[in-house]
Amino acid sequence: AALRAEARAWLDAHAAPKGGPDDFSSAYGGHLGTLADFEAAESAWVAKCKGWQNQLYRGGWAGITWPKAYGGRGGTSLEEAVFAEEQSRYGVSNGAFAVGIGMAGPTIIGHGTDDQKERYLDAMLRGDEVWCQLFSEPGAGSDLAGLATKAVRDGDQWVVDGQKVWTSGARQSDWAILLARTDPDQPKHRGITFFLVDMRTPGIDVRPLRQISGAYHFNEVFLTDVAVPHANVVG
Repeated sequence: AALRAEARAWLDAHAAPKGGPDDFSSAYGGHLGTLADFEAAESAWVAKCKGWQNQLYRGGWAGITWPKAYGGRGGTSLEEAVFAEEQSRYGVSNGAFAVGIGMAGPTIIGHGTDDQKERYLDAMLRGDEVWCQLFSEPGAGSDLAGLATKAVRDGDQWVVDGQKVWTSGARQSDWAILLARTDPDQPKHRGITFFLVDMRTPGIDVRPLRQISGAYHFNEVFLTDVAVPHANVVG
């Protein structure tokens, strides 16, 4: 109850009202239209999410369950849920950071090197960089044991070839968490490596998928001779 009151007071002072002219709580405002129209709406929404995430960072509400040592609040999942419930009453969103702060960050905290923690974690919490997830594939769906994207070691880097699908927000993402097969001789649920990939790397081709709603939220991502530094392997 004390946390809820603290959160509500802070949100009252900093968050846009629900239903007001500055409300961006709904992704892309339910926008439909051409790909160019959708991309413009998507870009605007992500920009607003970045601004709001930075406000959360400066207000001490970013990464509620992250350890304080990494810029978080050191709180519990219940506290995170309470804040999310209160935030939902306002016209704001940090949904663009669901993969970064919810998935990539905790994985780097648990398994990353000191250099990786220093490079990526604070940028996530500040709202500087958006992440996407390169897991699902056309021939495997969400069954990661069936993934076929491969990465081959070449000195201080890995060369990645393959295709991912259903990648949310790929066109607006700065970085990706990627799973690729690195040892084909292992059982299919093994021999897989977790990479951090710069989405601006040559050889990455993002192609939007039109949904029945008219939106282009999901994407196919083709990787052709994509060079990923060995320093970007997690664990």
